[in-house]
Amino acid sequence: MTRPLVIAVVGLLLFLWGRSALYSVDQAEYVYVTRFGEKVIIHDGATAAGLHIKAPWPVESIERIDRRIQAFDLPAVESLTRDPTSGTVDKTLAVDASITWRIPDFAAADRFFRTLRTPEQARKVLGPLINGRLAAVISALEMDKLISVIDVRTALAGTAGFPAVVVDAARFQSEDVRLIDQRTELVRRRLGGEDELRNRVLTEYGVEFLDVRIRRFSYPEAVRSSIAERIRSERAKKVADYESEGRQKAADISAEADRIARTKEADARAQKTVIEGQANADAARIRAAAYAQDREFYLFLESLRAFQTVISETRDVLLLSTKHPLMKPLAGPPAPPKP
Repeated sequence: MTRPLVIAVVGLLLFLWGRSALYSVDQAEYVYVTRFGEKVIIHDGATAAGLHIKAPWPVESIERIDRRIQAFDLPAVESLTRDPTSGTVDKTLAVDASITWRIPDFAAADRFFRTLRTPEQARKVLGPLINGRLAAVISALEMDKLISVIDVRTALAGTAGFPAVVVDAARFQSEDVRLIDQRTELVRRRLGGEDELRNRVLTEYGVEFLDVRIRRFSYPEAVRSSIAERIRSERAKKVADYESEGRQKAADISAEADRIARTKEADARAQKTVIEGQANADAARIRAAAYAQDREFYLFLESLRAFQTVISETRDVLLLSTKHPLMKPLAGPPAPPKP
């Protein structure tokens, strides 16, 4: 290796080593400067953002801590709820939640760096601590205040003010979301009101606990099959009730239809009898009027009808005298009445 090349390599290493003495501070972070592991200074990005100089590595090194609001999801916690009737424990409930937190100032950043150092470690330490308080809050509440199963018709009656026959899905979903928000807000207020928890987390770890948000209430995996079976049983019972109610209504409708039909048939038969009687009376009156106008001609027509009936209803040979009354129509019509 030639001397110029050695000088170039050494110069490059010196340049890189000297460059490690420069570092920048962003507005969204704290920069923790240490000298052989001991704190030298903490830069707050809100007031000390920009370029800074330190001793080159490995004499002094830096650690960066985010000063913005951060969040992480808590592992699911299972807790027993309270039975309002007996005052004892009730069913087990699983709760998924998330928390928001931040490092408020450089003094808190110092405590955070000395105890937790990274957000991942903060999740490991703060998660069980907050989950323990969350389980305590849930164990003091009743199951109905956290999870409730309501009938669609009942929910719509509560929002619309009258029993609903047609399910308004959008309206029911909005009401369901409102009830869920109320339940999560109840837990959030009780957990957020734990001043002791807030002070402890800030004092020991330099973390300002801002808020907790409940993402979901559910039953543990071990009991979900039995809960699902119970739901199916309740739904089957509800189906049976609806079917029984439907059959009863169908029977009532059929009985009412049969009654109406019988009533209409009876009315029709009565009207038929009245109309036939009136028609027979009119026919008798007309015949009487015709008989009164020309008695001989009326008897002549009756004789023709009788003769027609005798001839049409038999194939026998009839031997009749010309003097028989039935033969008179063959002699001709009667004489017209005298005026």
